[in-house]
Amino acid sequence: MSIPSAEECIDLLRKVGCPGEVIKHSLLVRDIAVEIAKCANADVKLVEAGALLHDIGRSKTHGIMHGVEGAKIARKLGLPKVLVNIIEHHLGAGISLEEAKKLGLPPKDYTPKTLEEKIVAHADNLTEGSRKQSIKEAIEKEIKRGKAELAKKMLRLHEELSNYCGIDIDEIELKQ
Repeated sequence: MSIPSAEECIDLLRKVGCPGEVIKHSLLVRDIAVEIAKCANADVKLVEAGALLHDIGRSKTHGIMHGVEGAKIARKLGLPKVLVNIIEHHLGAGISLEEAKKLGLPPKDYTPKTLEEKIVAHADNLTEGSRKQSIKEAIEKEIKRGKAELAKKMLRLHEELSNYCGIDIDEIELKQ
């Protein structure tokens, strides 16, 4: 199967039973991710589909397993491996094998590896519900939750993607 269009992705989210608020959130993640992808010369079509489908697992659970469940759903739907990987690797700024074991996830490395995986993971970090947030806001929220290591990873990912773009990602304007 090839990379699905935006309309096909939204149809898939509805078909598997994703709630409306998840679809709304995914649309904003898509908007942010596509602008980063354009700036970073990434595969925009792949990023768009990955951003729209990143939370497909929320049709089954809203817990940390939604990335794993989403990857299972994507495989069953016959989606390309590059999309399955985006869905599976989008949590936070990546989850190492050791962290996965502690969190009760199937033991494996869930760190985003490709540029497209990193863009979708980070666009998700910059989304609070259905509004865009700055990296500063995202980091402060995680520190307040006692997740200082996650905050550091998020900042490193932000800096890496900002370097690809040649500007701070927080400066990228969303197209309306």
